[in-house]
Amino acid sequence: MKKLKLRKLRLHDYETITQLQLDCFPGMKPWNKEQFTNLITIFPQGQIGIELNGEIIASSCSHIINFDEYSEDHSWNALTANGMITNHTEKGDTLYGIEIMVNPGYRGMKLSRRLYEARQKLTKELNLKRIAIGGRIPNYHKYAAKMSAEQYIEKVRDKKIYDPVLTAQMANDFVLIRLLPNYLPNDKESLGYATFLEWTNYMYKPRTSRKQQYIRACAVQYQMRMIKDFEEFAQNCEYFVDAASDYRCDIILFPEMITMQLLSFLPNKNPGAAVRQLTEFTPKYEELFTTLAIKYNINIIGGSHFTVENDNLYNISYLFRRNGTIEKQYKMHITPHEKKWWGVQAGNKVEAFDTDVGKIAIMICYDVEFPELVRIAVSKGAQLIFVPFNTDERRSYLRVRYCSQARAIENQVYIILAGCVGNLPKVENLDIQFAQSAILTPSDLEFHREGIATEAPINTETLIFQDLDLHSLERNRDNGSVQPWKDRRTDFYKISFTENGKRTTF
Repeated sequence: MKKLKLRKLRLHDYETITQLQLDCFPGMKPWNKEQFTNLITIFPQGQIGIELNGEIIASSCSHIINFDEYSEDHSWNALTANGMITNHTEKGDTLYGIEIMVNPGYRGMKLSRRLYEARQKLTKELNLKRIAIGGRIPNYHKYAAKMSAEQYIEKVRDKKIYDPVLTAQMANDFVLIRLLPNYLPNDKESLGYATFLEWTNYMYKPRTSRKQQYIRACAVQYQMRMIKDFEEFAQNCEYFVDAASDYRCDIILFPEMITMQLLSFLPNKNPGAAVRQLTEFTPKYEELFTTLAIKYNINIIGGSHFTVENDNLYNISYLFRRNGTIEKQYKMHITPHEKKWWGVQAGNKVEAFDTDVGKIAIMICYDVEFPELVRIAVSKGAQLIFVPFNTDERRSYLRVRYCSQARAIENQVYIILAGCVGNLPKVENLDIQFAQSAILTPSDLEFHREGIATEAPINTETLIFQDLDLHSLERNRDNGSVQPWKDRRTDFYKISFTENGKRTTF
């Protein structure tokens, strides 16, 4: 007895799926192992197969994107991150259909309809606005000598010509929006063309308003000085939060190691023991910035704070959202100085935090000197990278500054830096401070010619702020003079990382 079964695809299906691709799309490259692994690990519920008596005879792959972030003449590579789906986001509004295929020997069994219905069901369950697909027109090569691609799809729509893909898609309630040239350049049957179609989820319930275009970011160049107690530290911090709020800033960044100032009123101890004392202030530190974030209606990145967890010392940057929630980014790369004097341990995950002004990431000082970390954060959707730093002299500072500028250019993102100035004469191993806080941009026509949105005067306590246009980043990625994020040679090199036991490659 024949038995059909719909199920999620698994890693061990790789060879079966690639053979199915070769059968369905002759002359086109099938998934490589890394692409297929990413599909299964990043968005498993979007990868569906149909079994007949244990044999996979049809399949569908998809992921979630924010569709408004992509240009109207998008390509398959742009919408799928070259098949790696590192642009998948749970906060998106669109289920994008990457691929659908039916074994040629089993066509006519309405298997594609089952797969489309499964996608529609998933779209409703996840409360997504639409399904978007770029559909091949595989019969077009038979008519290309007689008519244009536009004429061809008109005749298919009028049912004067049959196309196995487009005809099936329109039969499954997809609406034809426009023609896409150069969608899949290696699709010889479609001559690179595709049709862009949508299926609208009429049960969609709007979750948030349209993504904010401008955000006002603020960085504090904070002066280290002797203080008498935690309350004085709190007053100093509140002053800057209050000022940033008066200027209607959306998010404020404090420098790395800002709570080292608390050591100025504690009994002198050797550096390793002294730094571990700071963890005693963690509850008060969290309460302070949580209260300030809510009171002044501003998101706060509280610099960084040394915290002991499971007897290990970490350098942690805390994000305090204005709704009262807290997130943490652990410093990933520990300097020789931090290892030698304090015994700081490294974190193991690059976070990309959702905020009410977009997705952000935090690179603590030395971390921004490692290009791979920012690449990972941007692959997770971060558009703003905040860099709390603490440097003792100009050359140290310039390492952070030059690397930050490079990260802004190569990833086409904004970078916000904040550092400490002044000194703490009685705190051992934190001798002098040098900083010139800045907000940096990509280097292209629509940004400042120096790639600097604003910067602080050197070694002066102050704050800086700037309006940043997130849509400019999107336009720059699509139409910039150079497009380093899109033009990465992922056929030649890739970044691979492991988080929470899962390996991701892009």
